[in-house]
Amino acid sequence: MRVIELTVPGATRQRIDKYLSDRQRVATRSQVQRLVRLELVLVDGRPVRASHRLRGGEHIKVTIPEPEPSLLEPQAMALDVVYEDQFLLVVNKPPGMVVHPGSGVRRGTLANALLAHCKDLSGIGGVVRPGIVHRLDKGTSGLMVVAKDDRTHLALSEALAERRVKRTYEAIVWGKPREREYRIETLIGRSRADRKKMAVLASCGRQAVTAYRTVEEFGFASRLVVNLQTGRTHQIRVHLQHVGHPVFGDPTYGGRRRTYPGVRAGEMARARGLLESFDRQALHARELRFLHPVGGREMKLVAPLPPDMQNLLNGLRSAINPRRGPADSGTGGPS
Repeated sequence: MRVIELTVPGATRQRIDKYLSDRQRVATRSQVQRLVRLELVLVDGRPVRASHRLRGGEHIKVTIPEPEPSLLEPQAMALDVVYEDQFLLVVNKPPGMVVHPGSGVRRGTLANALLAHCKDLSGIGGVVRPGIVHRLDKGTSGLMVVAKDDRTHLALSEALAERRVKRTYEAIVWGKPREREYRIETLIGRSRADRKKMAVLASCGRQAVTAYRTVEEFGFASRLVVNLQTGRTHQIRVHLQHVGHPVFGDPTYGGRRRTYPGVRAGEMARARGLLESFDRQALHARELRFLHPVGGREMKLVAPLPPDMQNLLNGLRSAINPRRGPADSGTGGPS
């Protein structure tokens, strides 16, 4: 158990959950809110709500309990470790692997494999998410950073929240975007029609920003390089569907249609043939850039396209003569 005591200097009207997460690095904001719910955050000796506004001069006492032991079973599985040191590791997650247990899945997840790979993972993510700083969907492949201790986890979470972690993806989408370079900025939240899905909302959502550029075109599909500037659930998939170019093969957000507007019958027959051999969304987390939490060294990690997505590209190129974008030679994107 760890106890932190501090006095709020000067006058402020900041919420206590934001104050503790932003300025004191006590924990992530969601972790602070959990401590508040457990009445482990006291202001002048009394429990408060996460929305409590500080005035200045108050005495705050935060009790951080020891992490609960993980209930997960370590499972020895092959991991593609791109980088590792005593503080963190970066893995290249294969398509089809679930990141952590949930919805009846208890084995075969990345979390199970991580526990077998190294025993000293951060406990901030909880008993079923050891070391997990950010997630990728089951059907998305690519790079993820994992923390080995709580201090590293907090620093990486803060960097993500402040948009200091640069994440670059590759996506194959339906159609040809009108603008070769485009920035999408909307609110994203739970769909009111289907609570299992996310959607662009007019209000009450969270800000989401995605930028993309077209690097290759195939008639009925295009290859994009996508920069994720915020990290909302399903953000890239929701945003690309919103602008009329769902990710090819996406089973949830319009990527497995039998027909697609503007696509000729012959092209659609080729597209369906490719869909039959590609059973996920064509989305890959290709590059991560961040400053190492210990020492500040600039980190740049890159994962090439997995075989299934490379095969899809080859199939698209052979089905229709492509026009290459001037910004890319077809071998990657921004360095």
